[in-house]
Amino acid sequence: MSPMIIMVIGLGILAVASGMLGLGVAFAAVPFLAFFLPDLVHQVQPLSLLLNGITALFAVFGFAQSGYVDWRKAIILAVVTTLSAPFGAWLVLYTPVMIVWIAYLLSVIYLAYRLFRPVQARPGEENFKLALILSVPISVLSGLLGVGPGFLLMPTLILVGFEPKKAAGINAFAVMPPSFSSLIPHMSTARFDLQLTAALLLVGAAGSFLGARLTSLYVPSGRIKQFFGVLIVVMTAYKIFTLIMS
Repeated sequence: MSPMIIMVIGLGILAVASGMLGLGVAFAAVPFLAFFLPDLVHQVQPLSLLLNGITALFAVFGFAQSGYVDWRKAIILAVVTTLSAPFGAWLVLYTPVMIVWIAYLLSVIYLAYRLFRPVQARPGEENFKLALILSVPISVLSGLLGVGPGFLLMPTLILVGFEPKKAAGINAFAVMPPSFSSLIPHMSTARFDLQLTAALLLVGAAGSFLGARLTSLYVPSGRIKQFFGVLIVVMTAYKIFTLIMS
């Protein structure tokens, strides 16, 4: 089986999983694509950011059909993340690659720890102001990592009291614009394989929409938080393995 087919199949599976959580696929696509593409900053990150924006967009469609997108909060959050994320994307051009990976690993380890602890949803009493404040450093860090803010913002929304399905719907919309704005600093140096990029975008869009519909219709809210925690632990273990073996 060719590397391109493996990338397309793998990305499709990751897109379904990330769509279920309203994340955009980049947080998982970065370590996955880095296994096949050698240049983190000029190949993996630009492609992952583009995929993140498209998969988040189609996840929004999936959650909106079931009424899980709070448009007012999502738009406000999207404005803040979009304005903040490009700074991190610019900063990565001057940051050693190993520092970028260390930041990624520390971030997901911390979030996994928090998500496996009990968290009580507080419908109508969510601390949205705190989420807005935290979204600024989250967006800068996510721009630095080239993953879009979703993988950090989603658990943050849960931790400040949002019901998981509503958090996923808001998050899917809020991470879409900053994914594209973070891509801007990369455009002058990015290297895209057009055939590969087109195939990944197609399978990513379909997978993320399917994942969002599965969550909206069939997945209990309590399972979403647990699923996210398990997913980021698996991806972290995978990246640690690849770093050791490289």
